[in-house]
Amino acid sequence: MTSILAQQAGGGSSIFSLLPFLIILLLFVPLFLNGRKQRRQMAETQAMQQALEDGDVVVTTSGLRGTIVDASYEDTIDLEIADGVVTTWLRAAIREKVATDEVTEETVAEPADKDASENKPTIH
Repeated sequence: MTSILAQQAGGGSSIFSLLPFLIILLLFVPLFLNGRKQRRQMAETQAMQQALEDGDVVVTTSGLRGTIVDASYEDTIDLEIADGVVTTWLRAAIREKVATDEVTEETVAEPADKDASENKPTIH
């Protein structure tokens, strides 16, 4: 009888000896998966930055939106942020490339919004 109790007590201690290992495993698995996700996103961003061409509409990391005028340099690009205003930016400062569908929808929507806002009476 005492040998059975000793075996049960010994079996329980093996579970407790695995507990720290399981806790460490549960903490590091999400960290490992997040690291892989970040590396993949970083590689995609760098590939997008290297594939930029003249005429692409982009958004910088500071939120500035512009059209690429000259992308012939290796590390920099020239952005036109207003008519006749061209600035030079590092390629690494480009956060995203704006889809051309979004640009055409916004340019079409702007005149309609102006007409609608001019015809609306203001209520005070």
